[in-house]
Amino acid sequence: MSGIQSQRVRIALEDGVVFSGFFFGASGEKFGEVVFNTSITGYQEILTDPSYKGQIVTMTYPLIGNYGINSEDVESRKVFLEGFIVKECSRIVSNWRAQKSLSQYLKENNIMGLEGIDTRALTRHIRLGGAMRAVISTGNDDDKVLVDKAKNSLSLVGRDLVSEVVTDKIYQWNEDGNYEVVVIDCGVKFNILRNLQAVGCRVTVVPYDMSADDILKLKPDGVFISNGPGDPAAVKNVVDTIKKLLGKTPMFGICLGHQILGIALGGRTYKLKFGHHGGNQPVKDLKTGKVAITAQNHGFCVDIESLDKNDVEVTHINLNDNTLEGMRHKKLPVFSVQFHPEAGPGPNDATYLFSEFITMIDRSKQ
Repeated sequence: MSGIQSQRVRIALEDGVVFSGFFFGASGEKFGEVVFNTSITGYQEILTDPSYKGQIVTMTYPLIGNYGINSEDVESRKVFLEGFIVKECSRIVSNWRAQKSLSQYLKENNIMGLEGIDTRALTRHIRLGGAMRAVISTGNDDDKVLVDKAKNSLSLVGRDLVSEVVTDKIYQWNEDGNYEVVVIDCGVKFNILRNLQAVGCRVTVVPYDMSADDILKLKPDGVFISNGPGDPAAVKNVVDTIKKLLGKTPMFGICLGHQILGIALGGRTYKLKFGHHGGNQPVKDLKTGKVAITAQNHGFCVDIESLDKNDVEVTHINLNDNTLEGMRHKKLPVFSVQFHPEAGPGPNDATYLFSEFITMIDRSKQ
């Protein structure tokens, strides 16, 4: 334990379990669903991933923060998660790109950090009991009061968190490109936009509540539905928009975008026990037989059995639990994946999907 701060902090789970450690970053009290992430690196990208809104993230790797924070590796305009838990937050920052420490960064963004607890025990507890509501507090040492607060806090199920992370204005990501692509922002990561730009797209980002008619007025060659936080069934307006766009433009979805497409195509989603969070998830491409090591961050999943097999083809599965990781419409130019090809832990195992989107657009034009 690094001892960055001396003040005690508690995390209380809704099932009554309480862990005590030391705080770094900001002090106070925050609520969220506690999950664990198995990545060894990439903590800055995790912190700034809008998909973590409403969640308290526990890192399973024991030492976090050793290469610091820089201004280039952010994935969105701010930090969105509710709290950050590590075994040890490094006091030493050693990287030529580093501009500040992890503790400084969290404090500047008013995010609570907790260190010095047994993160292995917390991770095992979540694996056995499932992701659950929790509260982190530096100002209350009454375990019973904190557990009651956790029990009474908001659940992610049925909750629209997308509205809390998205842009409310249209903006142009880049000026040049051979393909006009509209990105529906549900909490988009910057590296998705970079990957679309890299395959020749001129990217226009629009708010998640823009109507299908207004999107089509932009004359897109294709539409991309982004990642984002929370329950896909709670963003009914986006589902309705996607239903109206089906058959009118090629579409590609990632993570929450994949789940929204699944619902729009007649499927159902359900909550996973503890979700998939980390950079070591093996995903098999059923067409090629190749396995990609992927980055993932989701607590909900599309039910394979709910999809109409006459219209939808399963393209990818998770080799850990056989859950749905990718699908394609058999008649319409529409496909999606649950994992994050832009995060690149492979590092390039899955970036081919952006090129496939371009191929699909070309075929659609022909």
